[in-house]
Amino acid sequence: MCGRYALTATPKDISEFFALADLDDFPARYNIAPTQPILVVMSSEKREPGSNLPERRAFLARWGLIPGWVKDMKEFPLLINARSETAIGKASFRAAMRHRRILIPATGFYEWRRPPKESGVKPQAYWIRPKRGGVIAFAGLMETWSSADGSEVDTAAIMTTAANGGIRHIHDRMPVVIEPEDFSRWLDCRTQEPRGSGRPDAAGAGGFLRGAAGVRPRQQSRQHGAGPAETGRGRPAGRGAAEKAETRLHPDVAFLIPRLSSSRRTIP
Repeated sequence: MCGRYALTATPKDISEFFALADLDDFPARYNIAPTQPILVVMSSEKREPGSNLPERRAFLARWGLIPGWVKDMKEFPLLINARSETAIGKASFRAAMRHRRILIPATGFYEWRRPPKESGVKPQAYWIRPKRGGVIAFAGLMETWSSADGSEVDTAAIMTTAANGGIRHIHDRMPVVIEPEDFSRWLDCRTQEPRGSGRPDAAGAGGFLRGAAGVRPRQQSRQHGAGPAETGRGRPAGRGAAEKAETRLHPDVAFLIPRLSSSRRTIP
């Protein structure tokens, strides 16, 4: 699963990467946690011919998807992740997969390696990011939940896939990463219908795009941090450690987009 990530890029860099209108200024965030507001990117409403408005818009959503049919969000489990292999078949994600696919800007994410308790080895946190830094885009889903009093809350989940070879020794799942050339197809919910379910290499699942290769995660350590380093579940990751770590991230993706090639590609 992906339960913590960071977004430390400037609003200008994010706007350029996602082809957005200028974003309001906001601070770097080094330890984004579930239930907090997160920046998401979605296709704009249908534009008039000749319009110079951007094709995409950015806004804040609560991390933890709540389907529209839920009556009381306090009694519903927090859905921070959606498995890309099965989301289209799940009642909680089916509508969002068809109608509300989003991109979630990030500059890296955290994952825990948790050895068996009997081994006596302490859990270790890892910070994972592209080797050259910069912004990446997680695949996400969004739902707008309405309460009985008419108030609305935009909610979101990060899609995950089976971990690639470089991360598998840490955790068996990782976020789905969408590459820039695939942004439009992923966000186009009018003409790009998701299809297929089950394992990404299953027969008939031609709508999946897959990547390959590994990562070189860096361990979190207190010695680098200007703030507290992440040493246990729910504790913040150190700002200095996040800045110092260098990890090359390859998108072992398995997301549902029809007619995309299965070429092996790397995030530079």
